[in-house]
Amino acid sequence: MADAPAVPLDHNRPALSVTELSSALKRMVESEFDHVRVRGEISGFKRHTSGHCYFALKDEDAVLDGVVWKAMVARLGLKPEDGMEVIATGRLTTYPGRSKYQIVVERMELAGAGALLKLLEERKAKLAAEGLFDAARKRPLPFLPTVIGVVTSPTGAVIRDILHRLDERFPRRVLVWPVAVQGEGAAEQVARAIAGFNAMPEGGPVPRPDLLIVARGGGSLEDLWAFNEEIVVRAAAGSRIPLISAVGHETDTTLIDFASDKRAPTPTAAAEMAVPVRAELATRLLDLGRRGAGGMQRMLEERRARVQAAAGGLPDLPMLLGHAQQRLDDWASRLGAALLGWLRVREQHFARAAGGLRRSVLEQPIARGLDRTQELAARMPGLVRRRIADAAQRLAGQAQLLESLSYARVLDRGYALVRDAAGEPVTGIAGAKPGADVTIRFRDGEVGARVSGERVAAAPRPAPKRRRGTDDDQGTLL
Repeated sequence: MADAPAVPLDHNRPALSVTELSSALKRMVESEFDHVRVRGEISGFKRHTSGHCYFALKDEDAVLDGVVWKAMVARLGLKPEDGMEVIATGRLTTYPGRSKYQIVVERMELAGAGALLKLLEERKAKLAAEGLFDAARKRPLPFLPTVIGVVTSPTGAVIRDILHRLDERFPRRVLVWPVAVQGEGAAEQVARAIAGFNAMPEGGPVPRPDLLIVARGGGSLEDLWAFNEEIVVRAAAGSRIPLISAVGHETDTTLIDFASDKRAPTPTAAAEMAVPVRAELATRLLDLGRRGAGGMQRMLEERRARVQAAAGGLPDLPMLLGHAQQRLDDWASRLGAALLGWLRVREQHFARAAGGLRRSVLEQPIARGLDRTQELAARMPGLVRRRIADAAQRLAGQAQLLESLSYARVLDRGYALVRDAAGEPVTGIAGAKPGADVTIRFRDGEVGARVSGERVAAAPRPAPKRRRGTDDDQGTLL
């Protein structure tokens, strides 16, 4: 077996301790890479109880450990998540305790619009799976809110556009909750504003809004990113007050649009959705009032025509009452004679019966019976006359009632009754066909006529005169 080659030994080089070597490496790495920008995908992100954040940046071939100290977390500009492709800015250092090198991140940004869109789609799918975008959660907007709460920047053109549009359409009271609409802390401010409006008590010193508008002008995807943050989307979905999102222009879409009750393409359009046009409402109310009055007038005319048609179908009341009066007079004249004849027959029967009895036994009862009979016979004509008089009085009252309901009284007031060839009343224009022969009955007779076919506009109906002694303008059939 061949001998192994001898390894040269440098006995003159001093031996370094592990700590010395690690410190030398640390100084060299930190001096050479004191400021670097590294692009990669975040993996294994976690936040320690101490407040520091630990993760790894990776690409297809390598992995680099990263750390964000607690003091720098709030300055990153975004919230790191697993799968997010970022560009991390910081300095390289080593961790002697594990013989590893890592980047201490001071600033972090998403790596291009493609990464933003990918993150947006992933977050959208996650929140949609939780049901935050379901249509069943959305509530209708109030027709005319009394107070409108607006979450936006107090210095931009957005709030001026909203106030101007509300003043043009229907002025309402507006409460503005000023927030930052982009940059660090914007998402947290918007979420707090939505929650703050919802926490306001009803009937408190500051009125609680009936409607919320979250608004911002147009901008890039990065500028609008605060309205894609999960904290804002959850605040909008959990709002008990109906909410309109008006972020960006018509082509811009943020996640708050899916969680809100209504999305407006622009802040000005949000103001138009919030309130109706006062002039249009006034015109509509006037139109409804006119239609209601016209409908009432048509209903009254229809009822009046029905009453007149029903009155025209009543029989000839004077003739009907005349026959009844004649029968009553005949019965009254026959009734007295019949009663007297009946009494005479009864008297004869009693006389024959009394003749067959012994006078000593039956004289006194028969005498009392005869006296009673004679007394009743004397009173009977008076009773009959009073009965006949009462019946005649009741009949006269019924006759007067029937006479007042007779269509002949309508004819006496200047009206006329039109009948067709079959003798049926003509109650409307549809029954008066051109060329048809009709009969017109007036108060004092009837004449024949033929329909020419020309329609004449009806003259306006004069207002009925108010009768004295009553507060009721409605007439009576009695």
